[in-house]
Amino acid sequence: MNTPTPHSANPWAPPPIRVPEAPQWPRLSPLDKAALIGRIKSLLQEQGALLVAHYYTDGDLQQLAEDTGGCVADSLEMARFGAQSAATTLVVCGVRFMGETAKILNPEKRILMPDLRATCSLDEGCPLELFSAFCDQHPERTVVVYANTSAAVKARSDWVVTSSIALPIVTHLHALGEKILWAPDKHLGHYIERKTGADMLLWPGACVVHEEFKGFALQRLRRLHPEAAVLVHPESPDEVVDQADVVGSTTALIRAVTELPNREFIVATDEGIFWKMHQLAPHKKLIAAPTAGVGATCESCAHCPWMAMNALQNLEEVLATGSNEVQIDPEIGRRAVAPIQRMLDFARAQGPTPSRARVLGG
Repeated sequence: MNTPTPHSANPWAPPPIRVPEAPQWPRLSPLDKAALIGRIKSLLQEQGALLVAHYYTDGDLQQLAEDTGGCVADSLEMARFGAQSAATTLVVCGVRFMGETAKILNPEKRILMPDLRATCSLDEGCPLELFSAFCDQHPERTVVVYANTSAAVKARSDWVVTSSIALPIVTHLHALGEKILWAPDKHLGHYIERKTGADMLLWPGACVVHEEFKGFALQRLRRLHPEAAVLVHPESPDEVVDQADVVGSTTALIRAVTELPNREFIVATDEGIFWKMHQLAPHKKLIAAPTAGVGATCESCAHCPWMAMNALQNLEEVLATGSNEVQIDPEIGRRAVAPIQRMLDFARAQGPTPSRARVLGG
C-alpha cells in the first residue's frame, strides 16, 4: 500500500483531529415530541421544503424525513435526491460535506442544515492547502476523492466517489491504465486497492468512528455469536474488514440484513444505521461491533459526534429562522460539480448494483 508517511516526515500530512463531545439533547416527553414534530411538519409544508437525512442521524429525523416525502439514504442517494427534487429548499440532516454537495448540485436552491458545525474527521483531516501540495507532487495521477471532503477539495479532484460507487469507478480507471491518487480515507482506499489491484497513492485519513473497531475484540464476539453474519463498512481497519461476511456501504449493509437468512448480525458501522435495519427487519438481532479493548480511545464509540449535532430541536430552529444556510463560492462550486456529476453519470450508466456479499453496493 502506498501510504504517505507520518506528519513529521511530510509537510502536507494532516494535523490531528479535534473530536468534539457529542451534544446531550434534553429528553422530550411523548407529548412534547409529538408537538415538536407537528410544528416541524408545518414549517416544512409552509416553506415547500424537503428533509434529506443520512442513515447515521437520529431515528426521529429519519422517520420525519420519510413521513414528509423527503429522503433517508446514503450519501450517493442523498446527492441524487437533491439533484432530482423539485423542492426549492432542502434541509440536510447529516454533516457539512453532505450539505455542500447538495448546494454544489443545486446552486439555485436554498440548502439548510441544523448545525453548520457538523463536520467529519475525514473532511477535517484533508485541508485544501496540504492536499493541493500532495496532488502537485504527483501530477501524473488521476485524483479520486471520497465524498467526505470539502467543496474545495472536490474542486481539486478528477472524480468524486461515495463508498457505494468507489469500487466500480476505480475498477474502471484501473482498466484504462490510470494511476490513482486517493483521499482521504486510507482504510477504504486500501480495501479498494486490494480488490482492484490498482496503483493507488493513499492520503492518510481515517474516520474516528470506524477506526475504533477492534479486530481482536470482534473475534471474541464472533465466538459468542457463531451464527451471526458480520457486516462491515470498508472505512474500518483491515483486521475488521477481513472478518466480514459482507463489506459495503450503508445501503449494502442494510440490504444484507433484509436478504441474508441469518437471525443475528454483528454490525461494524455507525449505530445510527440500526434504526433503518430494525425498521426493515424487526425480527433480526443486531449487535454493535466492539470498539473497546487495548488501544481503544472511545472517541466515537460507534456513533459520530458530528452526526449527533442534528436533532429535532435545532431542525425546528433552522426552519423557523432560515439560519444555517449552506453557502459555496460560485467558482469552487462550478469546478466541484464536474467530478460529482461524473460520478452520477457513471452510476446512471451502471444501473442497479447487484446484491451480493463483499460488494460495495449502493
